[in-house]
Amino acid sequence: MTLYKGIQGFSVQNLSADPTDPNEGQLWYNSTSNVWKLTSATTAGAWATGNNMNTGRQELAGAGTQTAGLAFGGLTTVNTGATEEYNGTSWTTSPGSLNTARRSFAGAGTQTAGLAFGGYVTAISAATEKYDGTNWTSVNSMNTARRQLTGAGSQTSALAFGGLTPSTTGATEEYDGNSWTTSNPLNTARQVLGGCGTQTAGLAFGGETTVRTGATEEYDGTSWASNPTGLNTVRSYLTGAGIQTAALAFGGETPPATTATEEYDGSTWTTSPGSLNTARYQLGGIGTQAAALAFGGGGTPFSAATEEWLGAGSPTTKTITTS
Repeated sequence: MTLYKGIQGFSVQNLSADPTDPNEGQLWYNSTSNVWKLTSATTAGAWATGNNMNTGRQELAGAGTQTAGLAFGGLTTVNTGATEEYNGTSWTTSPGSLNTARRSFAGAGTQTAGLAFGGYVTAISAATEKYDGTNWTSVNSMNTARRQLTGAGSQTSALAFGGLTPSTTGATEEYDGNSWTTSNPLNTARQVLGGCGTQTAGLAFGGETTVRTGATEEYDGTSWASNPTGLNTVRSYLTGAGIQTAALAFGGETPPATTATEEYDGSTWTTSPGSLNTARYQLGGIGTQAAALAFGGGGTPFSAATEEWLGAGSPTTKTITTS
């Protein structure tokens, strides 16, 4: 009879207590409880289709989480200031619209404390507005007017980076809840990029220079550092969610529109087997690496599609029983 050691090349561990951090697929014998145990494999992340937005649109922005999301602005057949709130199940139209209807801009913050900045109205804009859960209020504008930028952070500690001025820029600005301050630019100037994180730990990825790029950069509150490892699927017009050490990139244009989803661990991007159900670009994205929300976009013109990312589950220890 072939032994486990002969198959795997090592013996099964005999332990008096379960390991505190077992690897997936690890097998051992617990000599205290006299049972065999195995760590089950983690389930892969996947996208689940949710209820559509009330106003289908592309080139919009968002803020918040998967269960308390905010979508605002964008392009229908014209620029819109429409604002909607998501409760984890459905979207409700807010009575408060952006004061400056626009597209190709960025957002940050939460459902009750959102921030909108930059974009295109009838020309490239530096306009900034904050949301209190009901209404939008115009506040101090950005220093560099631009469109096709991205953002990260909160209403009182936001980060704006990249875009089109009309030339491609790496311009970076920090917002303190009152005014914008210019910081050090991206190493790779680009537009229609993805981003997430915080003002002191930002992440930039993908977009376009003179060509599409998968370049990834990390911001430490002062300057950007390039990561030699870029996205596996080079693309522009994408979006993202999460933090600098646990990010999610999804959608975009390669071309054509893509469903590609990748996870970042602070060092490397890994392509997820779970792809968006609806291929699209110029979409909105918010949330965390474990629980993200994708909404709107192009590819299907003026899409209202909403999807929820169900991140990978945690490994669980199971007892092996025999009869």
